[in-house]
Amino acid sequence: MEAMSTTRVPREALQAFSRVFRQARRCPAIRDATAMVLATGGRGGRPSVRAMLLKGLDARGFVFYTNLGSRKGRALAANPRAALTFLWHPIRQQVHVEGRVEHVSDGEADAYWATRPRDSQLGAWASRQSRPLGSRAALLARYRRVQRRFRGQPVPRPRAWTGFRVMPDRIEFWKEGSFRLHHRLLYERRGRRWIRRLLHP
Repeated sequence: MEAMSTTRVPREALQAFSRVFRQARRCPAIRDATAMVLATGGRGGRPSVRAMLLKGLDARGFVFYTNLGSRKGRALAANPRAALTFLWHPIRQQVHVEGRVEHVSDGEADAYWATRPRDSQLGAWASRQSRPLGSRAALLARYRRVQRRFRGQPVPRPRAWTGFRVMPDRIEFWKEGSFRLHHRLLYERRGRRWIRRLLHP
């Protein structure tokens, strides 16, 4: 496999990510290139990971949406740092992201909320995310009550439902190599600049 070189990749880390992300999205063997693993650590530093979907990418960072009362929402309120991993087996590449986390603006959250299917909007109202649930029947009953409440009208975004942006200060690109001599390229932010260096596999 072709070796990585710091002279042949973009100087800006998010541009480098966009290049690999486009490759992953074009690959028919990858069902959903936006799938990622999100890691958080709460007030005591206890780690927690879960699969998520990337819902936005811009020059500031990586965006996902959730309920502020969820386990990840509470963890990020206590410790606003996170890590992401994208694993794309068919193209033999991974990307690891670490950085600070901020809320997206209300305007951004409203704009994304408007793109969600109505049933998903109703589901966000019905679910008290991450809290104990007595039964599946109780959840479906809550969903039916929400359906009746908003019948014939737009479903507004719940105040506790919003987005987070991971603003990266470290992004590592991993590419499979022969004999387990994988290619690792690390970008680290230094002020407004990104410093690139190769890592041992």
